[in-house]
Amino acid sequence: MLRVVSTLRPLLRSPLLPGPKPLPRPRRPPRPFRALSSAAPLAASPPSAPSPAPGAVEFREEHLVRCAAARRAPLRVAVLLSGGVDSSVALRLLHAAGHSCTAFYLKIWFQEDFRNFWSECPWDDDLKYAQAVCDKIDVPLEVVHLSDEYWNHVVSHMINEYRNGRTPNPDVLCNTRIKFGAFLEAIENLGFDYIASGHYAHVVHPPFENAEGPSVLQLSKDEVKDQTYFLSHLSQPQLRRLLFPLGCITKDEVRSLAVQMDLPNQARKDSQGICFLGKVKFSEFVQRHIGEMKGTVDDTSLFYGTI
Repeated sequence: MLRVVSTLRPLLRSPLLPGPKPLPRPRRPPRPFRALSSAAPLAASPPSAPSPAPGAVEFREEHLVRCAAARRAPLRVAVLLSGGVDSSVALRLLHAAGHSCTAFYLKIWFQEDFRNFWSECPWDDDLKYAQAVCDKIDVPLEVVHLSDEYWNHVVSHMINEYRNGRTPNPDVLCNTRIKFGAFLEAIENLGFDYIASGHYAHVVHPPFENAEGPSVLQLSKDEVKDQTYFLSHLSQPQLRRLLFPLGCITKDEVRSLAVQMDLPNQARKDSQGICFLGKVKFSEFVQRHIGEMKGTVDDTSLFYGTI
């Protein structure tokens, strides 16, 4: 049963938009962790197995479970689940590896603010798919309302920057201040060892004998889908708490694995827009909040210092 979590709202509302509150360092060092990037490569199928169809990706789930730290003692993992294929496969891998998983759907939509832009609820399908995936895997799903935090710490900052001629990336801000900021602070005392998501990235954690060493963000196996740029502003206290099970898998392999796992959303298309806008065009959003300014467009392609 879906339970709405209304208590995970720790951030104070502030019109001054200060930077994200520094996350407290864990009271104890992380448990020994086998770096995701050291996972063994995908093993070939045995000789007796039938040949795959042309263009198909053939592999077995037990090989990919290694990407979810299968050789570790069971962990308590909070998994960010969006309803998309990537986060669903990440959840399934961690669950198959024997970890105790709880899925969290972060609701950051502003349907009240954009009621004239759409007639349907923009996050309804996402939540239905997330619930269907959790029902199939048999893990609990919690819904966390963070729309106020998102507005105060991401959207308002972005609008102010656009007014001043700067163009921050909202996904970088969301990862730093919301997904691995406000949410991480909210569950700090709930006993979870790590937070996991469906990002295409690696986090290589220090060995147990050097627990105070840095956790290192590295490129994923899929260089096209790699998302380390959007995670590049994360701090050490944030990185030390993260798992990215898809870091050693390509997008094609994720799609094939979703079919193999028979996930309810296996055929769902990837989202393309900015997460909080849904079907609203970003240009419409900017125009609504900061208006338009007249000016001269220089299309000569000449820039000072380039000749």
